Amino acid sequence: MNSNTNLKEVSIKGVFMINILGSSVPSVMLEDKEGHLMPIHIGNSEAISINSALRKETMPRPMTHDLMIAMLERLDSKIESVLIDEKIDNIYYARLKIIRDGADMEFDARPSDCIAMALRHNAPIFINEELFMSDSINKESFLDSGAGTGID
Repeated sequence: MNSNTNLKEVSIKGVFMINILGSSVPSVMLEDKEGHLMPIHIGNSEAISINSALRKETMPRPMTHDLMIAMLERLDSKIESVLIDEKIDNIYYARLKIIRDGADMEFDARPSDCIAMALRHNAPIFINEELFMSDSINKESFLDSGAGTGID
């Protein structure tokens, strides 16, 4: 990861269906320590994978992210962290940092894939603080809007 010191660690609040222009869209909700939320819209498969990781559910057959974690473990590699650092044309960009034999490797990936893998490996998730603050929403405002379902 870059040496950017303006990073904020976030946790995953959950996966929610958010109403956007009359359609429900799956979104993973990032949350900071102050209770601000930031949704990232994701695909259905990624939503199922993230949700199953959050609930510690095991599927009868390995999902793609489970397979990736098994491969990393077999190769004596470890996910060190995830960084969501850019948004271009309303698309978020992330990097997965992996360590193997003391060597750091970074991989460009979708935030949803990085999050699904980080949850399975208990790796921290960081986001560019400026990006988070510009796209975050207040939890109470979100709950009052009726835009999503599932937040505690």
